[in-house]
Amino acid sequence: MTARLADIAAQAGVSEATVSRVLNGKPGVASTTRESVLAALDVLGYERPVKLRRRSAGLVGLITPELENPIFPALAQVIGQALTRQGYTPVLATQTPGGSTEDELTEMLVDRGVSGIIFVSGLHADTTADMQRYEKLRAQGVPFVLVDGFSPLVRAPFISPDDRAAMQLAVTHLVSLGHTRIGLALGPRRFVPVLRKIEGFVKAVRDQLGPSEQQIESELIQHSLYTLEGGQAAASALMDRGCTAVVCASDMMALGAIRAARQRGLEVPDDISVVGFDDSPLIAFTDPPLTTVRKPVPAMGQAAVRTLLEEIGRTPAPHSEFVFMPELVVRGSTAAGPLHGSP
Repeated sequence: MTARLADIAAQAGVSEATVSRVLNGKPGVASTTRESVLAALDVLGYERPVKLRRRSAGLVGLITPELENPIFPALAQVIGQALTRQGYTPVLATQTPGGSTEDELTEMLVDRGVSGIIFVSGLHADTTADMQRYEKLRAQGVPFVLVDGFSPLVRAPFISPDDRAAMQLAVTHLVSLGHTRIGLALGPRRFVPVLRKIEGFVKAVRDQLGPSEQQIESELIQHSLYTLEGGQAAASALMDRGCTAVVCASDMMALGAIRAARQRGLEVPDDISVVGFDDSPLIAFTDPPLTTVRKPVPAMGQAAVRTLLEEIGRTPAPHSEFVFMPELVVRGSTAAGPLHGSP
């Protein structure tokens, strides 16, 4: 217990006696000091004494498309922790194939009286979806924030990574290594992040290597599924067209691209370079460690919570898009292009 008191005191920047007074509910401690001690408990992973636990300020729903791609649990963890620190209780609702749809999950959360909802990569990102569902939700008085995917038809705050800049970073890196034929493997075209990645990729390749937009679209871009198998299929098609480097729209697709190369007896990065997108947990430990464009998950998750709490508190942020800059993380899956690569 003494060791624990010392830890908490050090974390909060107060004396052990002050920590003891707070934990025992004694008077004579400034409210800011009390909050510092309670925050230190949370940070260090200690449970608050029952009598000091804050009543939940309410439930907040978090709807994600799936949890197989590790980027979604990573984002859910950041959002969940940020909500808990603000006294809210996060409720994670996940769509599963053949299971509940986004609309059913939304209805379930609204029925349970949630204070607000955060949608991650939902139907708002699908250009073919009916956006009226979000207007109905607004009419019900439920605050919400949308992550990954923008629609001008929805009056709500959006949180996005800069997908165009991500492709600029990846292409510039590969061109600097001497690659002249770079492919892009990504998901179905109807999604806003996909369209933005295409825009960024086309501009970067055209500006730095010179092929026409039509040539890039027809020869260097391959749509597939956002899965390991999807990445494998897309990369295989791009390798057939002479690509010596492949940029993938997710780390899962990039792992599929590496598998496709190995099936052909090719070495990554000696024979072909692969770049991922997300920098999901554990991706630094793949073989080879994956070069990827890191999605700013902590900043995006915290911004989603902050923006939602402003909506809940009736001091809403502008109904616009907050765009976060990704960064290139260079590891072992990219190397110098072949000296006599395809033109």
